[in-house]
Amino acid sequence: MTTIVACIDGSIYSQSVADHAAWAALRLPASVELLQVLGRREASSADLSGNITADMQQTLLAELATLDAQRARLLQRRGRMVLEEAKARLAQAGVANVTVSLRNGDLLEALAEREAGADLIVIGKRGEAADFAELHLGSNIERVVRSLHRPILVASRGFRPIKRVLIAFDGGASVLKAVDHVSRSPMFADLAIALVMAGRDDAAARQRIDNAAAQLKGGGLAVETMIEPGPADRAIAAVVERTGIDLLVMGAYGHSRVRSLIIGSTTTEMIRACKIPVLLFR
Repeated sequence: MTTIVACIDGSIYSQSVADHAAWAALRLPASVELLQVLGRREASSADLSGNITADMQQTLLAELATLDAQRARLLQRRGRMVLEEAKARLAQAGVANVTVSLRNGDLLEALAEREAGADLIVIGKRGEAADFAELHLGSNIERVVRSLHRPILVASRGFRPIKRVLIAFDGGASVLKAVDHVSRSPMFADLAIALVMAGRDDAAARQRIDNAAAQLKGGGLAVETMIEPGPADRAIAAVVERTGIDLLVMGAYGHSRVRSLIIGSTTTEMIRACKIPVLLFR
């Protein structure tokens, strides 16, 4: 069975991650692993130097160790509660096969261990620490996208039904992989697909976009093509806004200006400004 790994952390994006994972799981169908990774806690660094005795230092160190242990237990308890709440949300949506995993360490390391058995990874645009930092992206997104090779769905803050999908097309290897995936995946059945290319509308561009459209139509999808003038980030954002797109699909690496939408300053701007989920392919 297809497997989705959904990363949650108790932030305001956790419910959206669960909802996007549920949507994908029901359409594929797929099982879902809810994963929460508690970051490595730094050792207490209190400055115990000064005019105190060795016995007093030992007493303070023991108290700090006790506090650290209590904090660790509370984080574990909270993590289990967050996972069970997300599992109940998925069950309510109709997803029957859900497992939960709680571990300490680094999120990227945990995902790397699971990548071979995962078909899709879902992650929130921002993490718990970014809840109140306006327009601040989660620090894990770029690390995950740069390092993993599975499709990554970056969930928006709130879920809405997905009916219209835009594929940002530049003819590069990663977006061709995205086109192939979309053409074959039941996750996109019956959805309206817009294939959008930014730049000059010439014969070469038309040939490339028409070939991609033919592959999507061969998969039974309804496809419209557009070649929009101007820089890729502005052109694609304009189409997203103008046509009511619900999901943006993009290649994570390429050899044109679209690459910068994903990795680099422009991607940060695009994902930051985009209010819809983004599905990334390498």
